[in-house]
Amino acid sequence: MNDQLVLCDVYDGVASVTLNDPAKLNPISALLQARLREVLAQLRDDKSVRAMIVTGAGKGFCVGADLGSMGAGGTRSLGEATADSMDRLSNPIIHEMRDLPFPVICAVNGPAAGGGVGVALAADITLAARSAYFYLPFLPRLGIVPDLGCTWFLPRLVGRGRALGLALLDERLSAERAEQWGLIWQCVDDGALLDRARGLAARLARLPSHAILEARRAFDSAERHTLSEQLQYERDRQRELIDRPAFSEGVRAFMEKRAGGPKQTAPK
Repeated sequence: MNDQLVLCDVYDGVASVTLNDPAKLNPISALLQARLREVLAQLRDDKSVRAMIVTGAGKGFCVGADLGSMGAGGTRSLGEATADSMDRLSNPIIHEMRDLPFPVICAVNGPAAGGGVGVALAADITLAARSAYFYLPFLPRLGIVPDLGCTWFLPRLVGRGRALGLALLDERLSAERAEQWGLIWQCVDDGALLDRARGLAARLARLPSHAILEARRAFDSAERHTLSEQLQYERDRQRELIDRPAFSEGVRAFMEKRAGGPKQTAPK
């Protein structure tokens, strides 16, 4: 059933989302993508959710497109049908993950290939099991460009030279090397991956509720601003944020040497 292709449960404010087609290593089929969009929409509107973990069932995280299920439609070519599917399903998934009002952790439990790399990097924090790897077969194997945001994420995370190497050389990037390059936050022993993800999710869930949106917007704006423009952006955000209750509570906690920080406040 379609609703089994992506599993979701929420416990203590943390949503766990699992891509669940393990026999095929969780390819991004149209049905899986449609179900994932449903889950993301449900979680976005769930006020009890304060953090989310995305992982894969079985031995793989996500191997990208389900090539065996791709087909032209009616009078459209395969390329046209694929572009339409990307407009309706693939690209919205990346936008929706990046727009969620809570932190997103990706726990890469096995191979992340093709568009699966884009899904993994769309998270705010990405962890990977030591046995996992990242692989971009698009150009060397298929003659097509990396998609699902790979061409946007990779050069920003590892630089243009390494991004081009990954796109052209048909080589797997191990989780350990991915950590060394700054592609991911941390490489974790396989058996500790989900525990580590849950621990980070619990910490992130305690952040002020506007923190993740502010962080994303600040770093995204820095990509298109000059230094002078970004300094002004920071000034403008401080003007507003310092007058919110979260700041005054955080200052009190610091002065009183209390553990923790500002309490959750409603996003604006």
